Amino acid sequence: EVQLVESGGGLVQAGGSLILSCAASGFIFDDYAIGWFRQAPGKEREGVSCISSGDADINFADSVKGRFTISRDDAKNTAYLQMNSLKPEDTAIYYCAASPPFQYYCSGYTSSYESWGQGTQVTVSS
Repeated sequence: EVQLVESGGGLVQAGGSLILSCAASGFIFDDYAIGWFRQAPGKEREGVSCISSGDADINFADSVKGRFTISRDDAKNTAYLQMNSLKPEDTAIYYCAASPPFQYYCSGYTSSYESWGQGTQVTVSS
């Protein structure tokens, strides 16, 4: 059974940092692209960042470029989202998602992902 579990969310002041983790189980992690998405109240889920299998392709939403970084440790079956210089508008539930296998490209579309975690809340106070 494919399982993704996010952690690392919390409350932080504007300008602060958080590191989100996405721990995966039930599949061969390094064969899958991983995406990070977020959903704020009353808004649609949006792509934040993604990293393909083998780190061949990495992308970021314009709103987080230069502030967020994404990485993966295939030996630990874990992906990370380092979030720096956080802003109140980054407040949302953050989700990680796994693509179908052997996806060597990165996508910011929810339809490109098959499995989802339960989400972790990030709240940035002003």
